[in-house]
Amino acid sequence: MRILVLGSGAREHAIILALRSEEVSHAIYAAPGNAGIARDAHVVDLDANDPVAVTEFAKAEAIDLVVIGPEAPLVAGVADALRERGIPVFGPGKAAAQLEGSKTYAKRIMDAAGVPTGRAVRAHDLAGVAAALDELGAPHVVKADGLAAGKGVIVTSDRAAALAHAETYLPTGPVLIEEFLAGPEVSLFFLSDGDRVLPLSPAQDFKRLRDGDEGPNTGGMGAYSPLPWLLERFGGEEEFVDHVTREIAEPVIRQMDAEGTPFIGLLYAGLILTEAGVKVIEFNARFGDPETQVVLPRLVDPLSTLLMAAASGTLEDQPRPAFAEATAVTVVLASEGYPEAPITGRPLTGLDEAEEVDAVHVAHAATALHDGRLVATGGRVLNVVALGTTFREARTAAYEALSRIELEGGQYRTDIAARVVED
Repeated sequence: MRILVLGSGAREHAIILALRSEEVSHAIYAAPGNAGIARDAHVVDLDANDPVAVTEFAKAEAIDLVVIGPEAPLVAGVADALRERGIPVFGPGKAAAQLEGSKTYAKRIMDAAGVPTGRAVRAHDLAGVAAALDELGAPHVVKADGLAAGKGVIVTSDRAAALAHAETYLPTGPVLIEEFLAGPEVSLFFLSDGDRVLPLSPAQDFKRLRDGDEGPNTGGMGAYSPLPWLLERFGGEEEFVDHVTREIAEPVIRQMDAEGTPFIGLLYAGLILTEAGVKVIEFNARFGDPETQVVLPRLVDPLSTLLMAAASGTLEDQPRPAFAEATAVTVVLASEGYPEAPITGRPLTGLDEAEEVDAVHVAHAATALHDGRLVATGGRVLNVVALGTTFREARTAAYEALSRIELEGGQYRTDIAARVVED
């Protein structure tokens, strides 16, 4: 197939690497891409958020399938424009993308579908925020209602900090104050064709900047998959996935279809395993980052077949996706100053040496070539991804590879997947 992947991060690089690993050779285009993606796809100078530009390019190049990676093009209606021209696209339309673009909309859908989630109060000013903080109590959870690149949430027992966070986002719209939910978190992806869902393998990511889950929230500093500890609580991964499919994913998809906003694409369920059962923290309308980087390398079935089936409404003809027994760990290398004020433009070296480590590859997130030198261009710069037969093996390989990469002021967590390493 001729496939266009929209986006420029490590998630998109992971999608492209999965497509390239298939037995059938595809012509893969990426817009706008990055320096690493340019090694594995034809990079196109195209505004991924412009519905007209994307549609015209797809028509001109006879693209068979468009895969939308980040959330911004979805909320901009890129998928709608493509579907109007008859171009298969993996990604929800603008109305359905509200599931991520508006926390209030997502809560309403969950309530209507009977999906378990925490209580939430919407506030439009600081007085409303203060009242909601007092009503729900500490720890306080404050979220921007709209898109915030994974950094619009704060969880704190400090009331002043919660108010300050709300004050930052109120100028752009309302905020949600939510009930604090305690328990381990799980990310679970579902392919959806608007009528049926197929689950992928669960992963766990690490949102805090520093070891021990300290520091500010980020877009994600690492992840691992599968989750062996699901065995003790649910009897295994398959049983857990079946439960979430039945109680969460399918009801949401049915509700959205009934409202005339079918969800076609990747439903990302951010879950928390509380003492009262599995509850939804949030939904995203696209592959998660960095979880994609550890889920897709374990996928046995051709990704292109699954994405096309979702885009064309034929998921019912596909079996449940299968995954290898391998463990996968990814660690994010971030720029100095991330997430508040990342310092960019610094050179990156040692990537070839890193990829010499067995079963390791690097997914580029924010890189570019300047005068022949590879430089960091954003906060999260790259992901080192390692596969292994055990988590100890995968972690060891990931950190060995990371030690070979040099970025002045670069930072990364040293405890990714440490808790699941076999004794």
